[in-house]
Amino acid sequence: MKELLSGNEAVARGAFESDVKLASAYPGTPSTEILETIAAKFPSIYAQWSPNEKVAYEVGVGASIGGGRALVTMKHVGLNVAADPYMTHAYTGVNAGFVIVSADDPEMHSSQNEQDNRFFAKFAKIPMLEPSDSNESKEMVLTGFELSEVFDTPVLLRMTTRISHSKGIVEISEQTTGPDRKFVKEPSKYVMVPSNARGRHVIVEERIEKLKKFSDETPLNFIENNGSKVGIITGGVSYQYAKEVTPEFDYLKIGFSYPLPMKKIEEFINSHDIVIVVEELEPFYEDQIKAAGFKVKGKEYFGNIGELSPYRVAEGFKNAGVIDEVKLAGIGVEKDMFPRPPVLCPGCPHRGAFMALKKLGVAVTGDIGCYTLGVMEPLNAMDTCICMGASIGNAIGMEKVKGSDKGTVAVIGDSTFFHSGVTGLMDAVYNQSNVTVMVLDNSATAMTGGQQHPSTGKTLMGNDARKIDIPNLCKALGVKRVKEIDAYDYDEVITCLKEELTAEEPSVLITTRPCVLMPKRIMDEPYTVDLELCTACSACFKISCPAISASEETNKHGRPKAIIDESVCTGCTLCAQVCPPEAIVLKSQKVEV
Repeated sequence: MKELLSGNEAVARGAFESDVKLASAYPGTPSTEILETIAAKFPSIYAQWSPNEKVAYEVGVGASIGGGRALVTMKHVGLNVAADPYMTHAYTGVNAGFVIVSADDPEMHSSQNEQDNRFFAKFAKIPMLEPSDSNESKEMVLTGFELSEVFDTPVLLRMTTRISHSKGIVEISEQTTGPDRKFVKEPSKYVMVPSNARGRHVIVEERIEKLKKFSDETPLNFIENNGSKVGIITGGVSYQYAKEVTPEFDYLKIGFSYPLPMKKIEEFINSHDIVIVVEELEPFYEDQIKAAGFKVKGKEYFGNIGELSPYRVAEGFKNAGVIDEVKLAGIGVEKDMFPRPPVLCPGCPHRGAFMALKKLGVAVTGDIGCYTLGVMEPLNAMDTCICMGASIGNAIGMEKVKGSDKGTVAVIGDSTFFHSGVTGLMDAVYNQSNVTVMVLDNSATAMTGGQQHPSTGKTLMGNDARKIDIPNLCKALGVKRVKEIDAYDYDEVITCLKEELTAEEPSVLITTRPCVLMPKRIMDEPYTVDLELCTACSACFKISCPAISASEETNKHGRPKAIIDESVCTGCTLCAQVCPPEAIVLKSQKVEV
């Protein structure tokens, strides 16, 4: 049987066919749909959202040691968070199979950096698989669990945004029966005190030599011989792009990408006049091949910034002199696309907080989530965004050196607060920092699609869960000044911020409005503009609401008056609160002439 599946859906299917017992993750684009698909379609697998990627990884390790196959998924920067258990897990090895999915985001569609996580496989000295389409995504999950158990190692499955979200035909198979493994006490293997770790390090080195031999023998790395003098070494989505541009070339397609198949690579290079390496981001293949003494070219033609495309690959081949200008015609998408800037949704409760912060002119240390969009025009109300949970630590540092005369406010979402903000707040209390923290609680992990988290009252599998109370958690950490405020009450937000900025101790303000889109769209009575009263002062334009735009009617100076799209307006009241002539009124209150 065949199905049309995205790469993420295919990974979920692969987990089911592999008889995975546990899947854990923290949601992060482009990996989120893997766990959502598992929870929705494969109830035989226990699936959970963890507070962060480190915990998700540790839960998976426990399941593996306990005898159940485990799948742990995250976006590329999530592996930074999970790096502590990940690096040591390479030493301990596994009991039942363990596959870690790292979904990279070339071009940074929804990420703060563009790191290439293939280096994490080399760093930890564990095997890595790189699928090029949905079917390979599924099959490599099955292969990953087999390799994990044969070589006693975690296995890294490296996805990218295009593979995760593109759809392809997948061969569906029956569920296999995983190995019957039980927990066995083995401290010398799983307790990484120095004396045990020294012995396990030797095993890691012995394992990598076995994996090198396997890499040269496995059909996951294969040659497509078309009789060409030009040879292309490539893998992942880059293989698809190159094949679309030049199907007539010879290819060494890399699927098992760490360790690389050096003997196969040597044979391939020796049988071609010119060999070009095509890979996204860093020269991971290219540098290792050159370090082994072989002559190849690659990054000088394709660069290491942004994702590739058929157009970029064709352009690189032209610069390499292996195709002519004519072959560029009609390949891929247009070079320049019409921009679609991101913006907070109509009625987003974060908007009121940023309006107030901008008016006060304070330094705002930000975090990862929907609210990061507070940096965009015309709000311009965020000064830093480094990584998950960094806002509070950044604010502490700025406050300690008196970086802002008007004060410093850390802004963090509810899910991010649970992810890695709690320890930052603990630091503020412990080190007596007079920072003001705004927890923008919209009751969802909204940026990735509204997933559950520790204070929503539901688990990924839909079970009721105890809600973690954010105000009481803050008080338990030692914060004495904790207050809940209405994000839509503009004057209250400003008043409370002014008050807390003068406090000589840490304080927390928690906004209490849910996301307007999740779990269901909030649509209260819409507002409308009375054009007779509107003076075209543009105050409502400055709140950056997509429901508000310029009308064709102008004032005597030619400035456009405002108009509200009633089909989009959520009735949040913010535009009405900032309108000086009070020209913005509820639709039911508008007096028709």
